[in-house]
Amino acid sequence: MLVVASFIIAIGFGIVAPVLPMYAASFDVGTTAVSAVVSAFALVRLLFAPVGGRLVSRFGETQTYIWGIVIVALATGACGFATHFWQLIVFRSIAGVGSTMFTVAAVGLLIRLTPAPLRGRASGLWATGFLLGNIAGPIVGAGLVGFSIQTPFVAYAVALFIAALFVWLFLRRSTLAAIDQNRSQPTMAVREAFAYASYRASLASGFANGWAVFGLRISLVPLFVVEALHGSPAVAGVSLSVFAAGNAAVLMLSGRLSDSIGRKPMAIAGLAVSAVGTFGMGFSGTVTLFMVASLVAGIGAGLLNPPQNAVVADVIGSNAKGGPVLAAFQMVTDFGAIVGPLLAGVLVDRFSYQAAFTVTGVIMLIGLAFWLVAEETLPKADDPHVGVAVAGECGVVGEGPELPTGERVGGRPSQPDA
Repeated sequence: MLVVASFIIAIGFGIVAPVLPMYAASFDVGTTAVSAVVSAFALVRLLFAPVGGRLVSRFGETQTYIWGIVIVALATGACGFATHFWQLIVFRSIAGVGSTMFTVAAVGLLIRLTPAPLRGRASGLWATGFLLGNIAGPIVGAGLVGFSIQTPFVAYAVALFIAALFVWLFLRRSTLAAIDQNRSQPTMAVREAFAYASYRASLASGFANGWAVFGLRISLVPLFVVEALHGSPAVAGVSLSVFAAGNAAVLMLSGRLSDSIGRKPMAIAGLAVSAVGTFGMGFSGTVTLFMVASLVAGIGAGLLNPPQNAVVADVIGSNAKGGPVLAAFQMVTDFGAIVGPLLAGVLVDRFSYQAAFTVTGVIMLIGLAFWLVAEETLPKADDPHVGVAVAGECGVVGEGPELPTGERVGGRPSQPDA
C-alpha cells in the first residue's frame, strides 16, 4: 500500500514541479518571488515537522497519513485557481503542512509494520516507488501543459485523492495498521534517540543528502550545465534523469545488502560514492564526463537511502512511538535542502562552481566521518535451533513421537488400539 501510494503521490509531484516556476511567473513577479513559492513549501515542511510528529503519536500513522494527503490535494487544487500571487504562496504553504504529515506518517508506518531484518529492503522498495513516480511525472506533466498551465495542479489534486482513497480502502479495517488501544506504547524523545551514535550519523548524512540531492542538484546543476559546460537546458534535464537512473538502479540492492551485511557499511559506501560523484561533477570539463559523474552521484544516493532510513527505524524499534524522532530527522534533511542552494549560490557568486561542488563533497565526507564511529544497528538473526532452548521442558532434542504400528489403510498407517 505504501509503495503504490508513494508512486501515485510522486507522479503528481512530478507533474507540478516543472510547471510551478512558470505558473508563478505568470503573475508578473520577479525571480525572487518565484523562488519564494518553492521555498515556502520547504520552509513550512521544516517548521511544521514537530507538530506532524506529535500528530502521528496522538492519532496514529494511518489517520495522519490520509489527512495529510487530503490537505495537499485541496491546497494544490486551489493553486490552480489562484487569482493573486499571495494566494499561490498561501496555498503552497498549506500544501507543505499536509506534505509533512503524510511523509512522517508514512515512514512511521513503514517502521512499525516492517520486521527489523527487512527494514532495508522495505525502505528501498518504498523509495523506488517514489523515485519512479518522480521520473514519470514530468512526462505526464509535459502533455497536460498543452491544455492549460492550471491543468497539472488539478491533475495532481486528483492523483492525491486517488492515493488517499486507496489507503483508506485498504487500511480502514486493518488491525495491523491500527493503534493497539489495549497497549500503551511509550513515545521516544529526540534526546533519547540522540544518545545513539547511529542516529547522530543519520542526521549528519540526512543533512548532507538534503543539501546535495534535494538542494544542489535542483538549483545548481541546470545552471552549471548551461553556463559552465555550454550545454542546452535539455542536456541539463537529461543529467537529472541520469542521476535518477543511477539512484533507482541500486536502491533495492542497497536495501537487501543493508539487511544482510549491515547498515553501517552501506551508508559509508553511499556517502563515499556520492562524494566522489559530486567532486567529479564540479570538475568535469565536458558534458560526457558530467553525465558519468551524475550517474556515480546517483548510485551513491541510492546506496545511502535505505540503510539511513533503516537505522532510524532500528533506533525507534517496534515497541515505541517515534513521531518526534522521525520529525527531527525530516527537519534536518529539509534544512539541508533549504540551506544548501543558498550557500552554494553564494559560493558560485563569490568564487566558482567548483567551490560549490567541493564544499558539497566535503559536507558528505563529514557525514561519512559520523558513520565511522557509529554502532551497527542491524538486529541479529534469531537462533533457528529452537529445540535446544526448550529441550529442558520437553525432553531430549532427538525425542519424537512413537511410530504407529499396524497395516496401512488407504495409504496411511492404521493407528493401534489404545
